[in-house]
Amino acid sequence: MRDHAVYPEILSQDLLEWYDRHARQMPWRVGPEARAAGVRPDPYRIWLSEVMLQQTTVAAVKDYFERFTRRWPTVSDLAAAADADVMAEWAGLGYYARARNLLKCARVVADDLSGVFPDTYEGLIALPGIGPYTAAAISAIAFDRPETVLDGNVERVMARLHDEHAPLPGVKPVLKDHAAHLTPALRPGDYAQAVMDLGATICTPKSPACGICPWRTPCRARLNGTAAELPKKTPKKPKPTRHGFVYIARNHEGDWLMERRPDKGLLGGMLGWPGSDWNEAPTEAPPFEANWQDLGAEVRHTFTHFHLILQVRMAELPAGFNLSDGQEIIKRHDFRPSDLPTVMRKAFDLLHR
Repeated sequence: MRDHAVYPEILSQDLLEWYDRHARQMPWRVGPEARAAGVRPDPYRIWLSEVMLQQTTVAAVKDYFERFTRRWPTVSDLAAAADADVMAEWAGLGYYARARNLLKCARVVADDLSGVFPDTYEGLIALPGIGPYTAAAISAIAFDRPETVLDGNVERVMARLHDEHAPLPGVKPVLKDHAAHLTPALRPGDYAQAVMDLGATICTPKSPACGICPWRTPCRARLNGTAAELPKKTPKKPKPTRHGFVYIARNHEGDWLMERRPDKGLLGGMLGWPGSDWNEAPTEAPPFEANWQDLGAEVRHTFTHFHLILQVRMAELPAGFNLSDGQEIIKRHDFRPSDLPTVMRKAFDLLHR
């Protein structure tokens, strides 16, 4: 058996040969055959996909990506878009700070860099909303630079390949060293996508398909029978539960009272229903005095750091109502439930149970 610590180039080549046969098709990806024929990835599409994929799955992102690129086919088109339009298209994808940073980054690239993305890790990481992983991924995939890409899939592959039992997140530097050791100078962009595909399709969190893995022979966890238990993770603290109220109101013409949330914080910049603060013991805070009706049902939603339970109230908007800061009247024919963030759409859906 060849030791992967001595022959990393053998492992890299084995994986690239597997990728040439089994690469997933994605709307932002230039496949290995097209890449070998000289087709270069569009850095804008790679950047957009990587930002969308943060904390999200490929399946969830595909439709959003295709809608975005139809509506805004270049970074300059996106930079010129209205904030509200971009936030509405992003609705439902979650982690809304990504959408705000998406616009900031697009405008820097369009205005300060003539619409051209930097082709180095250092240049990319200086842009708004681009962190170490994203800078490495864009640099490798879009520009074929030998940067080390380490996402959750790659962490799992490296932990199993080397049978690392120290828990995440503390073991990340060790796993990155292992990943760097295997990153080839030749075809690093294809390799980065190959190792992520390996984790997503074969070296999966549960029931890894070790029998068809191109790295089954050198994989130490497979040899030791520990693959299914890796990577280990430091136990998370239980998520707290917060509570709140939302207030859904419309006038006699069917127009809706809505509120745009502050740019900073959860759901920043998103349009939703007026509501109370979210905490352990929220205070009712209706946007106007009325006979508010309790819908008798709750909205339950989970964010990264807490669970949320919302009570839903409904009333008719009084004639001559004066808007407060941040509030808007959305005309009935302009209202699209799909533009709402998921937690707000859940409240709307209760009206039609």
